[in-house]
Amino acid sequence: MRSIRTSALVVTISISLALAAAGCSGGDKPAGGGGGGFSMPPTPVEVAAIERGELVDRFDAVGTFEAVESIHVVSEVSGIVRELPFQEGHPVARGAMLARLEDSELSASLARAEATLEQARNSFERVKKVVEQKAGAPQDLDDSRATLKVAEAEAALARARLDKTRIRAPFAGYVGARLVDRGAYLQPGQTITTLTQLDELEVTFGAPERYVPRLNLGASVTVSTPAYPDFSVEGEITVVDPVVDPETRTVNVKARVPNPGLRFRPGMSADVAAILDRKSDALLVPSAAVFAQGGATQVYVVGPDSTVQAAPVKLGTRLADAVEVLDGIEPGAKVVRAGHQKLYPGAKVMPIPARTPGAPGMTGGQGGQGGPAGGAPGGGPGDASGTGDDHAEGGK
Repeated sequence: MRSIRTSALVVTISISLALAAAGCSGGDKPAGGGGGGFSMPPTPVEVAAIERGELVDRFDAVGTFEAVESIHVVSEVSGIVRELPFQEGHPVARGAMLARLEDSELSASLARAEATLEQARNSFERVKKVVEQKAGAPQDLDDSRATLKVAEAEAALARARLDKTRIRAPFAGYVGARLVDRGAYLQPGQTITTLTQLDELEVTFGAPERYVPRLNLGASVTVSTPAYPDFSVEGEITVVDPVVDPETRTVNVKARVPNPGLRFRPGMSADVAAILDRKSDALLVPSAAVFAQGGATQVYVVGPDSTVQAAPVKLGTRLADAVEVLDGIEPGAKVVRAGHQKLYPGAKVMPIPARTPGAPGMTGGQGGQGGPAGGAPGGGPGDASGTGDDHAEGGK
């Protein structure tokens, strides 16, 4: 019995070795690469031609519209309101009268001061002539000059007090609702109405601290609001706060924008796209074309014979749907945009034009969202996980 079992075991091992040898006779090509005279058809893949284009690196934030100039119109003196010569919600010019208080007593004081001034001026002229003719003492001229200066000061004081009963607009803008009525007794500091400039507005928003070195005064921003989703304006950054908030790790930024049609109003929310960098001649590839393997970032380049080869690339700025290539490929090269997870170096492919626009001309991407291979549908194990900076989170 022992010899029969040993013979059966020897036969089984012999058959297994023969089958293994037959399996290896097809060479060391990858599965499906063709063995024993059989070849796989070319793999269909999306291909994008790489060209130079404009690169706009930005980050998105949510901010708030604020007025460049907005005040509560108040009185410096007390008195009864006699006039409110403005229309609520309408524009007013700089210097326009917004309110007039009871001024009969102050008007009389001014008239008295002006009469005293006229008398002092005439007296000074007479004394001056007398002194010039050597008929009077110089001391008389000095006394007359001092009296004239006192009269001038008294007249100026009376005029200033009278002017305070006339409250005027310090700048052109739009007035709000009346907060007092004619005949009411107005106390110093009591608000009469509001005055707001609307032709130009400021937008305040927060930027993550890592963007502080790249936020430049004068950099452009594009601003819109949910109230008018199809309307946007461009402005520029005017203020970058020198202090970073230690709790949120953000820096406060202000941008000034025009307000055509007065669509934007102070207090509205603002969707801000702030430009961090702009390059007019950057080499861009779709983010989906880049994958990580062996600690390096690579792309598959399609050769003239429709075979692909892996090319290591050095990356620069990452956008949401594109990434800048600093070194590794040249303009005009064709890279596999989608389907690279099914490929290997030397594989035959059937190029298919990309279904979405390629890298050139991508000028509005949110910086680096998703990393080099982010967004590749059905990414395989060789795809890079999202490693890019997410510029879209700025201030949100």
